[in-house]
Amino acid sequence: MSALVIALSSVVVLLLAAVPTVVQACLPSDRAALLKFRSNLNEPYIGVFNSWKGQDCCKGWYGVSCDPTNRRVSAITLRGISEEPIFQRAKRKGVMTGSISPAICELTQLSGITLSDWEGISGVIPTCITNLLAMRHIDLVGNKISGAIPANIGKLLKLTVLNLADNQISGVIPPSITSLTSLSHLDLKNNGLTGVIPGDIGRLKMMSRALLSGNKLSGQIPESLTRIYRLADLELSMNRITGPIPASLGRMSVLATLNLDGNLISGDIPGTLMTSSISNLNLSGNLISGKIPNTFGPRSYFTVLDLSNNRLQGGIPESITTASFVGHLDVSHNQLCGKIPAGPPFDGLDATSFAYNRCLCGKPLGDCRK
Repeated sequence: MSALVIALSSVVVLLLAAVPTVVQACLPSDRAALLKFRSNLNEPYIGVFNSWKGQDCCKGWYGVSCDPTNRRVSAITLRGISEEPIFQRAKRKGVMTGSISPAICELTQLSGITLSDWEGISGVIPTCITNLLAMRHIDLVGNKISGAIPANIGKLLKLTVLNLADNQISGVIPPSITSLTSLSHLDLKNNGLTGVIPGDIGRLKMMSRALLSGNKLSGQIPESLTRIYRLADLELSMNRITGPIPASLGRMSVLATLNLDGNLISGDIPGTLMTSSISNLNLSGNLISGKIPNTFGPRSYFTVLDLSNNRLQGGIPESITTASFVGHLDVSHNQLCGKIPAGPPFDGLDATSFAYNRCLCGKPLGDCRK
């Protein structure tokens, strides 16, 4: 009996040894989708697609990442500027032309797409990208992408980063964007966006950066923005925004950068801004009137305080000398009058910070007339 068991065991071992080892490669449909994606793009200098060979797209394909549990493609990361060896050997940045193929939407488990700083990628964002419900990260900065942001972008409920800056995108900010309640980083700057900032943008409670400068946005600053308690950077420069500055912006606990320069904002400067957490405040190039608030104090800390090119009247408030720090100060091109306060921060400033006002005087300008 034992001899029979031994014999059968030997046969099993021999049979197992004869079975070829199965290579766990990526899904053929994922590989096919990647090759279609590649066929729409041309990158002649760095060779980022040279490694896209063989059956296993999860092994050695530059910029492709896969989920280790199911071998599905989870991310495509291709940057035109990088410190990686492939770029160091080429001794240059990359240039890529072509467009984003809708085949990307066949990668149904894709959670991240980065095609940044290639300068030449054009065409539109495929609307089917809104069906990739695992998507967490979209970074297409620094290209020539045109067309609109897909209207149904709000379906991507897991999205944490949306960076479409420095392209040629037009149309409005889709109302559905306010459904992206996991979004922490929104960068749409330097495009051709029109229309208004969605009034319920305050629903984006996780957002820490909202960068919308360099577009053609109009309307007023939504009050709901001031209820995003994590918001640290708000940049709305170089748009067509009108109306007043909400005083509640100065009561936001972590807001550090507020850039509103180059708009059509009117009304007074809220006194809350001068004793807030904001350290970089740029209100230049607007239609702001009234006086500079006399509300500075020890909590006031500004690396940049730019109020130039407005319609401010009155004098420079004495309370500014009680600020804990003021680095760059610019109040030029207003209608200010009176004596410039002595002491810091004024000791280290030159005359250009105060030029083109109605009747400012004192150091570093000329002496005041008695």
